[in-house]
Order: sequence, then structure tokens, then C-alpha cells
Amino acid sequence: MKFLLIINDPPYGTERAYNALRLALALRKQDAVQLKVFLMADAVGCARAGQKVPEGYYSLERMLKGLTVHGVPVGACGTCLDARGLRQENLLEGVQRSTMDELAAWTLEADRVIVF
Repeated sequence: MKFLLIINDPPYGTERAYNALRLALALRKQDAVQLKVFLMADAVGCARAGQKVPEGYYSLERMLKGLTVHGVPVGACGTCLDARGLRQENLLEGVQRSTMDELAAWTLEADRVIVF
């Protein structure tokens, strides 16, 4: 089964992005599951490399690495990145600048789309 997770909320301040990535990590472990993650709006901040969080606090950068190192495609909306002054070199390795056209294609390919 093919899943697409679309994340909109900021990396910190709410727990929506955190919970979305928790679900993504659990789905990644399942046999016969294909997963893609798309970050848009304030969620593009989840992919910022070099995050420094307080000891004992969850790191969305570390959680995203848990997906990208296993080959899960992670796209970040290019328009949203531009609006926040983020460039490809600011992003975690494995996260790619993406487009609405790619999101549309991923949506059409998916059996299930979950939006956070």
C-alpha cells in the first residue's frame, strides 16, 4: 500500500509535525508499505539541518533522518522554502526541494493520503 503524508504545521510549538513523523517512522517499518512525505507551509522548517533542541526534547531533524536514510522520499515545497529564506543547502541530506506538480503526482500515486 502506498501512503503519502503531507505535513503543514511548524516543527515546534505544536505536536502535529512530531506525531506525523512518529506515524511515518512506524509505517516505514511495515512490510509492503511505500511511503512518501511532503513538507509544506511552516513544516519545511522540520527539514532544517543543524537543529539544536534542549536535552531530552524530540528532534524532528533526527526523526526525518530516520526516514531519509532508509530511502523514504521527502519533498519540501519550494515556494514555502523561498518564503522562509531556506535553500537546499540549509536542508537535511535526503530532503529535496519539490513542487506542487510533484505533490500532485505523489497524491495521484498514493492509495492513502494523510494530512497533518
